[in-house]
Amino acid sequence: MKRGYLVPHPPLIVPGVGNGDEIPDTRRAYEQIAAEIEKINPETVVIISPHSILYGDYFHISPGKSAKGDFGAFGVKNIKFSVSYDEEFAGIIGDLAHEAGLPAGPLGERDPALDHGVTVPLYFVKTRRIVRISLSGFPVIDHYRLGMCITQAGERLGRNFVIIASGDMSHKLKKSPYGFAAEGPEFDNLARLRIENGDIRGLVEISPALCEKAAECGFKSIVMLAGAFDGYKINTKVLSYEGTFGVGYLTASFEEAGGGESLLPLLLADRNEKIKTIRSREDEYVRLARTSVEHFTRTGKRLKCPGGLPAGLLNNRSGVFVSIKKDGNLRGCIGTTAPTENCIAEEIIANGISAASRDPRFDPIQEDEFDCLTYSVDVLSPAEPINGKEELDVNRYGVIVRCGRRSGLLLPALDGVDTVEDQIAIALKKAGINNDEPYTLERFEVIRHK
Repeated sequence: MKRGYLVPHPPLIVPGVGNGDEIPDTRRAYEQIAAEIEKINPETVVIISPHSILYGDYFHISPGKSAKGDFGAFGVKNIKFSVSYDEEFAGIIGDLAHEAGLPAGPLGERDPALDHGVTVPLYFVKTRRIVRISLSGFPVIDHYRLGMCITQAGERLGRNFVIIASGDMSHKLKKSPYGFAAEGPEFDNLARLRIENGDIRGLVEISPALCEKAAECGFKSIVMLAGAFDGYKINTKVLSYEGTFGVGYLTASFEEAGGGESLLPLLLADRNEKIKTIRSREDEYVRLARTSVEHFTRTGKRLKCPGGLPAGLLNNRSGVFVSIKKDGNLRGCIGTTAPTENCIAEEIIANGISAASRDPRFDPIQEDEFDCLTYSVDVLSPAEPINGKEELDVNRYGVIVRCGRRSGLLLPALDGVDTVEDQIAIALKKAGINNDEPYTLERFEVIRHK
């Protein structure tokens, strides 16, 4: 019978880093989980960590034979961990993931040391060997599908295993170094309630925008854990929840409770229905961006400006940004701050192609992704210089920072960007400009089509 656990990873729960009793309910829950796992005596513990190496387009799975870790980064060097990796288990998970179209495996390890998303659980849970799995930039539904691969691999091997999903909840529950956001308590309450009620469908469908504003680091871990129980009935139980320091610490147990039906078809149908609704609301700007991307991806050629477009698209010129998302996660965004084409329509066509194929953060969009993509088009007003941040409004104005030939731009009203200071900091980072370098500010307004 499969068992899985959601646990947080606050280093202060470890004596020496903290007193060990700052979050007593969490500690008691950890001790309960450790006792249950000791009774199960699994051959392997699969640990999902949000703090291991993270790639936008790859699930990293523990490489090699073993790994070590400690709490040296938190001032404690005498607590050390040395674990063996279950290479066979890890290899089959990777194979099954590739069969499912999910790039995954042991490539790209930069730092072999175990991160605290792994070592904090290992402080309590004693085990002979582990498989460590990282999160990725892939959509939530793909993390659910990788969870399915974990169980399929374990069943293929006949392995007695337990899954630990390591992850903290919102980091914005109260005024703290992370700041406060109303979405923090909202996210934690919603996730906790849906786990408590065993509402996995509702859990998986929590919006990426809410997750981002809540500044959580555990949601995809939870979803991967839930995916490991796909096709089974589940008993779920919340064991503890604390938010003492402005960060949510949630522990919960997942237990197989007999056979059931796969939830994946319903999750995919829900996604398709959302996309269908969004497509029904597209205006000419967004429809043109989507058509441009699909035409270029299929043919490798630029779309000719179609007939019948509104005069505003054909008679005006402006800078334009085209943003593409996949299941709520950014998939590409490229734009121009000033017009480079004969009209807005041609600007959309050109920047749609660039967003789909030339954004250096992502691989080019493929045809099999079309049904998962949504688009937005921002038409920019001319930028104007300003004297300081007091002339900005994060919801009304975009910002451009300049220092010599370097410049960075950030659009207004973006999810997760709540203050002017955040807006400027991100734009500076994009430009490669340090905070102590002299830079100028410009602002612009946009008309957003989505």
